[in-house]
Amino acid sequence: MPLDPVFWYGLAFKIGLTASIVVCASVVVERSGPFLGALIASLPTAGGAALIILALQHPPAFIAAGMVGSLIANAACAVFALTYAALAQNRSLPVSLGGAFAVWLAAVLLSRMVQWSAEAAALLNAAIYPVTIFLTRRYRIAGAVKRVRLVGRDLLWRAAVVTLCVLIVTGVSASIGSYFSGAFAFFPVAMGSFFVILHPRIGGKAAASVAAYVQAPLVGLGLGLLAVHYLAVPLGVWWAYLIGLSIGVAWNAGLWLARSVMASRSRARAP
Repeated sequence: MPLDPVFWYGLAFKIGLTASIVVCASVVVERSGPFLGALIASLPTAGGAALIILALQHPPAFIAAGMVGSLIANAACAVFALTYAALAQNRSLPVSLGGAFAVWLAAVLLSRMVQWSAEAAALLNAAIYPVTIFLTRRYRIAGAVKRVRLVGRDLLWRAAVVTLCVLIVTGVSASIGSYFSGAFAFFPVAMGSFFVILHPRIGGKAAASVAAYVQAPLVGLGLGLLAVHYLAVPLGVWWAYLIGLSIGVAWNAGLWLARSVMASRSRARAP
């Protein structure tokens, strides 16, 4: 067991950062409707924490290369959300979420059979998301759903699970290489934890609506990851992260604005 105080300070930083991000996002998601919840759920919570810690451990070139795996993971997240949304219509939480996790894991592991470039991974995202956005349209519920009352243990176990995932990814990153480090940084454990609470309390169909709405916002995450790939080396990791996050936030803000405009026009046309 390392005795260096720096190790323990670093460990405390990892746990505190991850828990804070995930818990704050969780509260917002579960107190809003499916669309707004999806906008928050699509932001890089656990993934962002993992990337920050990876940047403290590895040079910019490692981070840039890892974004290829992250882009593949982002494409797999589209299939993850589609699988959960479809199964949750009439299946239990273990079956719905377990099936979605199995599909994500299989997609990421099988993807290693191909030597991906960032451009090819971006094209994969461009091919998958229009299909999954179209297929999930039937599962979207407009308006608010029943609000969820959070208790302390919900936040504690969620923070613990996501923190454990981040620590594992960052701890083995030197062994598994940049590709899988980038990919497993975006293992959808944070999104899955939302469904663990939502599914039994508001029903599978309402929880599936968040998964259905999350498809379009995840496009912005993919654009941000692509920016990090290109900018990490020339600008430095931290500037690349800031720009990548800004792209994702701006994309989600654009989606929210477009939806608000359409809603206003619908109300204006109503008799």
